[in-house]
Amino acid sequence: MKRRALLLGGALAAALARAQVHTPAQPPGVALAPTRWRAEIEALLDADRRSAPPLGAVLFVGSSTIRLWKGLEQDFAAQAPVVLRRGLGGSRLSEWPEFVPWLVTRYVPKQVIVYAGENDIAEGAQPAEVLAAFVRFVQAVQAERPGTPIAFVSIKPSPLRAAQAATMREANLLVQTWVLAQDGLDYIDVHTPMLDNDGRARPELFVRDRLHLSPEGYALWRQVISAHLKP
Repeated sequence: MKRRALLLGGALAAALARAQVHTPAQPPGVALAPTRWRAEIEALLDADRRSAPPLGAVLFVGSSTIRLWKGLEQDFAAQAPVVLRRGLGGSRLSEWPEFVPWLVTRYVPKQVIVYAGENDIAEGAQPAEVLAAFVRFVQAVQAERPGTPIAFVSIKPSPLRAAQAATMREANLLVQTWVLAQDGLDYIDVHTPMLDNDGRARPELFVRDRLHLSPEGYALWRQVISAHLKP
């Protein structure tokens, strides 16, 4: 136990050393820097110009799990009258600090719920790198909107990525440990309730690709996340 605590402390220190204060290169309204998501981001901004979303929403951001959650706004309507969803399928947590001016702080969110990091690990990132990316994301949001509550949704145990399961658990633990030591941050554990009694991912929570969530999976997420929404 003592050895594990020392290893965890070392990993935290390494991750925080990697995290640099992020200053967006360009403010909203200026042409986006080159990125593989430029077309998608510009499409979202065009939609905002046609119909401006209300400010002060509970804002969900992240990768395809957020993008594909079609009923998200209705799922939380009773708790949060204004809910906004901004997801980029395939995006990495390490990319999200760059997206903050365009897809996060411009909405003046009441709370930010972020799900990302799974793609980072699938592409070879280590747990400390996931934590460092989340720290940079938090810094980027807080630099523009100090005091904004931010919640990290734990990396889910996708059966397709079972080979990375241990790395994902370690990343979750690192993020959870850091988050619990901060003010205004929250950690939402969806990973644990998605496991069966033998510690394996429950297959009914995923669609046939064994990566994305089924309606049952989203129903579980709705139940877990509801307890963490700001009133």
